[in-house]
Amino acid sequence: MAAAPVTDLSDSRFLRACRREPVDATPIWLMRQAGRYMPEYRALREKYSILELIKTPELACEVTLQPLNAFDLDAAIIFADILPLLEGLGLVLEFARGEGPVLHNPVRTAVDVEALLVLPPEEALPFTLKAIRLARRELEGRGIPLIGFSGAPFTLAAYAVEGGSSRNYEKVKGLMMGDPVTWHRLMEKLSEAVGHYLLAQAQAGAQALQIFDSWVGVLSPDDYRTLVMPYSHHAIEIARGGGVPIIHFSTNTGGMLELIREAGGDVIGVDWRIDLATARERLGNGVAIQGNLDPVALMAPWPELRRRARHVLDRAAGQPGHIFNLGHGVLPRTPVDNVRRLVEFVHESTRR
Repeated sequence: MAAAPVTDLSDSRFLRACRREPVDATPIWLMRQAGRYMPEYRALREKYSILELIKTPELACEVTLQPLNAFDLDAAIIFADILPLLEGLGLVLEFARGEGPVLHNPVRTAVDVEALLVLPPEEALPFTLKAIRLARRELEGRGIPLIGFSGAPFTLAAYAVEGGSSRNYEKVKGLMMGDPVTWHRLMEKLSEAVGHYLLAQAQAGAQALQIFDSWVGVLSPDDYRTLVMPYSHHAIEIARGGGVPIIHFSTNTGGMLELIREAGGDVIGVDWRIDLATARERLGNGVAIQGNLDPVALMAPWPELRRRARHVLDRAAGQPGHIFNLGHGVLPRTPVDNVRRLVEFVHESTRR
């Protein structure tokens, strides 16, 4: 397949912020900016399952572009999910109605881990790579960079071992504590798969990458340092071969923010549980920061939403290297007009 367009967007507001360079206004994009809060997306979901949307490149491209056509966002993020990577390793994935994602053959033993087959991303996840190429073509001339992404090794391991979402993460922690040899082998495989998947997305045309460690906040700092951080670092180092900025996002990790930075990333994404200025001070000057509005605030009446957005911007203090985002994804009942007004407010109130 022909390569995606190669228009240089390095001077775009978003990519400049990733490099901690001055910008004319604070850039904003939103995790899950394409999703159920948008009527255009709901119309597609009436016809197609979530996996059909993800695995049909033309549809994934269409969904990727929906929020860009509705709002003046500074970046697109490819419409995908973190779990098909596990499917590519040999797990059986189902998005069960009312239950969320279910993996029918969870990884619990050394035999299970050895059975995982790490294929090249072009074989395991060709649909997402094609969707990236299509989206880059559609975005050509609009000056909007495209973000690719993957789950981080721990978050993927949590899904793989638990067999889906979890409240206490007893099974994955049990594997870490009870069979460390098997745990390290699992993380070795996942870090290779994640790193090469991110690299392939950059090679397909993604101009930035985000690694999501959504569940790593359930760990102690010591467990993260010894049992997880080396593998996140390895995946990020592989992805660095793509030559694009890497955003390292995690939630509920205020107790180990310095370790998250040590694991790697040009931008550290933080959630609303930590003050933005405090996070920036702890991270130091060598990385940009992304965040950190509570997603529920995006559902609030406009005066309250504006107040909270203003607070985030005040804590960022206009310093280079801040990308406005939520602390997690847009919620399904979010009013579309609130998203529009937030994007306009961030731009208008930070014009320099």
